[in-house]
Amino acid sequence: MKDFLQDLVAHTHTLGVLPLVKVSAEDNYVVVDAMAEDRSVILSGKTHAPVNGLSSVFGMPNLNKLDLHLKCPEYKSDAVINIVYDTRNDELVPTGLHFTNAAGDFQNDYRFMSREIIEAKVKKPKNKVEIVYDIEFKPESANVQRLKFQAAAHTEEIVFQVSTDDNNLVFSFGDASTHAGTFVFYSDIDYKLKNTWSWPVAQILSILNLDGTITMRIADQGALQISVESGLATYTYTLPAQTK
Repeated sequence: MKDFLQDLVAHTHTLGVLPLVKVSAEDNYVVVDAMAEDRSVILSGKTHAPVNGLSSVFGMPNLNKLDLHLKCPEYKSDAVINIVYDTRNDELVPTGLHFTNAAGDFQNDYRFMSREIIEAKVKKPKNKVEIVYDIEFKPESANVQRLKFQAAAHTEEIVFQVSTDDNNLVFSFGDASTHAGTFVFYSDIDYKLKNTWSWPVAQILSILNLDGTITMRIADQGALQISVESGLATYTYTLPAQTK
C-alpha cells in the first residue's frame, strides 16, 4: 500500500498542477485519472497489479497532506496504513486512510473524496477524433538537460514551439521580436511535422524530471504525450497544444 501511495504522489503532486486524483480499483489493477484545472495536463495511469485492500472508485484530494504523512519520520519504520471503510447506500466503500506509527502514539487520518464528487470533478475529455501520434521516441537525459538550459535562458517564455527540420525535432523559444533560442532536442525523426505547435515549458519539464522510463509522442493534430514507466505503474500525461 505504502509503495503505491508514494508512487502515486511522486507522479501527481510533485508536478504542482494536479490537485486531486480519481482512483478506480479493479480486480487486477488500479486506474488513476487526474487533470490540471486549466486542462494543460491530462493524466491517465494504470498499475501493473492490484493494490491490496483497494476497491471501488474514490477521489484523493489534498495530495500535499498525503505527501506530508508519507514523508513524516514517525511513519518511516513499521508504520501501519489502514484503509477505512464505511457503508453508504448499502455499499461498503473506502472513505480514507488511517496512519499509525509503530508505537501507536502518533496517528493521522486522511479522507477520500466520494465517488459522486470525484466523478464530477475529473472528467475525461471526449475527443471527437482519435489522436494519432506521428512521432515516438525515448528522450535521453542529455536531451532533457538541453531543454533545461534553454528554459533557464528564456524564463520570460511560458511556452516553447515544436517543429521538425530534416530529421531533427527542434524546440524553439521566443520569436523574431524577442530574445529567442532554438535547439535540436532529438535527432533521427522519421516524420516531418506539418504544423508548429506550442507547449508549456514548466509542465513538460516537471514531467520529464519524474523517475522512470520515459517515452514521448507528438501528434500533428496538436497533442504531446509523455508516458512514464515507474516500475509499479505506467503514467501517461497528455498535453493539448497551446496557442502562443
